[in-house]
Amino acid sequence: MTFMASAQRSAARPTAPKAGLRERKKIQTRQAIRRAAYRLFEEQGYDATPVDRIAEAADVSPSTVFRYFPTKEDIVLTDEYDPMLEAGLRARPSDEPMIESLRHVTVEALRRITVEERTELVQRARLMREVPAIRGRMAENTARDTDMISAVLAERSGRPADGLEIRVIAAALLAALQEALMRWVADGQRDDLEELIDRAMDVLARGLRI
Repeated sequence: MTFMASAQRSAARPTAPKAGLRERKKIQTRQAIRRAAYRLFEEQGYDATPVDRIAEAADVSPSTVFRYFPTKEDIVLTDEYDPMLEAGLRARPSDEPMIESLRHVTVEALRRITVEERTELVQRARLMREVPAIRGRMAENTARDTDMISAVLAERSGRPADGLEIRVIAAALLAALQEALMRWVADGQRDDLEELIDRAMDVLARGLRI
């Protein structure tokens, strides 16, 4: 999931197989672009930061930026570790409710992120909340994540991944996580994000009853 990418990166670090030299260089370039972009967004604002300025700060060409991130919004919304959420879910017991699987994977990952990664998560979430262009682009990422969770649910249940019930559950889970994150950012990170995610999952677990 997009907004949990920093957490998934931290969770994946101890067990992920070592990438080859070429892949490591690609990861380093993506990270350099992303770090430069976040620094400039913080200093100048998102709309006032053109891609060529990001490229200059990352010491790459604009074409390189676009090779890794098709749009400026994708710098915020994509991460090389996005697949780790799917891997985490698939590693959970197949008979475990998906609410509990998602709760475990996200909360445990958040508990392990570094201070730097949490700062990046705050920046990412704030941009997602405040920049209309990023919110618009998020729809594509949400659709992709819904497909992924639906596929895992389908494997567990033996039902088709495009079934209405499967899709509704997947969409509800993602919406609950996103709302917890947006509340965390809106309140200035006053509350504990892990606790907010727990509360959001609890709402779903008790059947949407207050």
